[in-house]
Amino acid sequence: MDAALARAWVSAVAASVASQAELLTQLDAAIGDSDHGVNLNRGFTAVLAALDSASFETPGEVLVRTGTTLVSKVGGASGPLYGSAFRALGKALGSSSTVDAAAFGAGLRAGLDAVRKLGGAAPGDKTMVDAYEPAVAAFEKAAGDGLAAAARAAADAAAEGMRATTPLQARKGRASYLGERSVGHQDPGATSTWLVFEALAAAAA
Repeated sequence: MDAALARAWVSAVAASVASQAELLTQLDAAIGDSDHGVNLNRGFTAVLAALDSASFETPGEVLVRTGTTLVSKVGGASGPLYGSAFRALGKALGSSSTVDAAAFGAGLRAGLDAVRKLGGAAPGDKTMVDAYEPAVAAFEKAAGDGLAAAARAAADAAAEGMRATTPLQARKGRASYLGERSVGHQDPGATSTWLVFEALAAAAA
């Protein structure tokens, strides 16, 4: 992973969020505030503008700027959560111009830790953590096979985690207010998390 690949990943996330914004909003309308897709799309549009306005020497710089922009531009819970994840990942990568899969996996773990600390969610709570946690575990397990293979494994695990949120009752976030009525709906945050990892797999390939 170098700065160019980090930018390619973020650009792929932005494109995916833009194309799936309506789906994310529909999912959020069922158990949330109906704004997840709109908010994330606005945030990643701002991220692209921020990245285009500067040059970056390291992947860490790209990802820290991504996170900082998301925190400042995205409303609701998703801005602070995704922003914290990208910032923690970028900071973990440090000042290296290139990082290997193992180091990137450690950065993803730091991002997950930041999300869990901020949101207080655990696996099974029907949040983005249900996709993020298995994705990181799968990435770490496959890191020895290289970035592309690890990213593909992470995306597949995120997809499984996303689908597994449907029968869960939400215990965190806006959806938790619905109690048993949250059962039967796929979590929008887990869905957007899958989009992030699917974009990573596409960029790394």
